[in-house]
Amino acid sequence: MTNKKTGDLVSIAGQILMDQDCNIHSGRVGEGLTVEQGQAAARHCGLRIISQIKEACDGDLSRVVRIIKLGGFVASTSENSGSDIPSIINGCSDLLVEVFGELGKHARFAVGTPSLPRDCAVEIDAVVEIK
Repeated sequence: MTNKKTGDLVSIAGQILMDQDCNIHSGRVGEGLTVEQGQAAARHCGLRIISQIKEACDGDLSRVVRIIKLGGFVASTSENSGSDIPSIINGCSDLLVEVFGELGKHARFAVGTPSLPRDCAVEIDAVVEIK
């Protein structure tokens, strides 16, 4: 299950970067992936989050009250576990603000980790308030 509603809140499970054939784009930032590629992966995760929000809102994104929180994980080397991690998750955060404006501004965390499930590069979850 990729999203779960309770009352006016939707919890969206971690979204990862997959192509149309469900192949996961894998790797670690600093070891095969650049910061820019990580940001692009995070933006793609944001598109998947928006898709999940749309599903939870029965196709009507005007029902979004606010993006409450994002949780971002980036597979990275120890050299990239500091200041690059938040800028990578900005790929998703910036997209949500582009799409939802003020309602897209949210709290978040961004964590670097040596690995993620299925060897994905970026995984982002979300909590969204809808009406």
